[in-house]
Amino acid sequence: MKVALVHDHLAQTGGAEKVLKVLADIFPEAAIYTLLADKVKTDTYLKGRRLDTSIIQKLPGGISHYKWYLPLMPMAVEFFDLSEYDLVISDTSSFAKGVITLPDVPHICYCHTPTRYLWSDTHSYLNELKYNKWLKKIIGRILVRMRQWDFLAASRVDYFIANSKTVARRISKYYRRESQVIYPPVEVDSFFISDLSAQAPSERYFLAGCRLVPYKRIDLVVEAFKDLGPEYRLKIFGTGIDLARLQKIAAGSENIEFLGQVTEDQKAVYYSRAQAFINPQEEDFGITPLESMSSGRPVIAYRKGGATETVKEGETGLFFDEQTPASLKEVLKSFKAENFNPEEIRAYAESFSVARFTSEIKALVDSVMSKNHENSR
Repeated sequence: MKVALVHDHLAQTGGAEKVLKVLADIFPEAAIYTLLADKVKTDTYLKGRRLDTSIIQKLPGGISHYKWYLPLMPMAVEFFDLSEYDLVISDTSSFAKGVITLPDVPHICYCHTPTRYLWSDTHSYLNELKYNKWLKKIIGRILVRMRQWDFLAASRVDYFIANSKTVARRISKYYRRESQVIYPPVEVDSFFISDLSAQAPSERYFLAGCRLVPYKRIDLVVEAFKDLGPEYRLKIFGTGIDLARLQKIAAGSENIEFLGQVTEDQKAVYYSRAQAFINPQEEDFGITPLESMSSGRPVIAYRKGGATETVKEGETGLFFDEQTPASLKEVLKSFKAENFNPEEIRAYAESFSVARFTSEIKALVDSVMSKNHENSR
C-alpha cells in the first residue's frame, strides 16, 4: 500500500510536527508532501525522509516569510499530484486537507483544528495585525475568500480525525462533518520523575513555555508572578514574536527568568524539577501539559479547551476559571505540590502514549481500507 502524508508546512516545530513524526514512523515508506520545509528543522525529526514541497519553497522568502504567500497556499496544495497513492493522510490546521485525490483513494484528515484565523479567531487575528485599517480591510476580504475555499476543502475529506473533543465540536460547527477523536501522541518515555523532597525554597519554581505568541497568553502568567513576590519563581522556555513584549512586562522582576529556546533534554529536566507547569491558554489539545504530567508534575491550567480533557482536577492538576492574572494568582496561592503524587500523575499520562496513538491510527486505517476494498468490488 502506497501512502502519502500531507502536512501544512515545516517552518517550525510544535505539536503538529510531533504528530507528523509519529505518522512518519507508522508509515516508514510514505512520501511527505508539504508547502515548504526548513531543512535545518526537519533534519532533527525527519532526516532521510522524502519531502515534496510546493512552488512556495522556491519563492523569495518562501521559508523565512512564508506568511507573505498565504493567498497562494490553497492553489499550491491543489497542485500536489497524489495519483500514485492508495491512501492519503493529511495532518493539518489549515491547508493540507485541500489536496485533490482520485475518487477511489481514501483521504483521512487528522485535524488539529479548523483554521483558527478563518473561523474561531478571525476578529482577534485581524485586530492583532500591526497594519492600518485599510490594509486590514483588504486582508479581511482575502480571508472571506479563503474561508469559502476552506469549507469546500473540508468536503474533500473522506474521514476526519479530531485531536480532541473540543476540535470535534469545531469540525461539526464549521465544516458540518462528523469526526473520530484520537488524542495526539505524547513521548512519555522521554520524561522522568525527580525527587523534590530535598529541594530548597530558593530552588523551587513554576514553569511555563511554548511558542511565545500573543494568543498563548503567557503575558497573564508574567503579570501574576510580578505581583506575587520573590518566593514565587517563574521560568519560561521558548521564543517567538511576543518575547520582547513579555520581557518588557517582566522588567525589574527578579523572580521571572526567560530560558529561551531549550533542547528536548533540557526541557525534560525543567519539567521534572518544577513545582507545576502553567498552561494559561485555550489549546485545541495541548501537549506541553501532558509532557509535564509525564514528568510527574501537576499542571495549573485555564479551564477551557483541550486542558479540560487532559487535566484531572485535584489529581493531576488544578484549574483557574478566568483568563486573568488575578484568577491565576488565587490558585497559585492555594497550590501545594505535596498534595500531588508524581507516580500517579505519570501513570495517567501514559494513557496518551505513542503506542496508544499508533494502535488507534492503525486500527482506523485498517477499517477504512477494508471498507474501501468492499465498496470497490
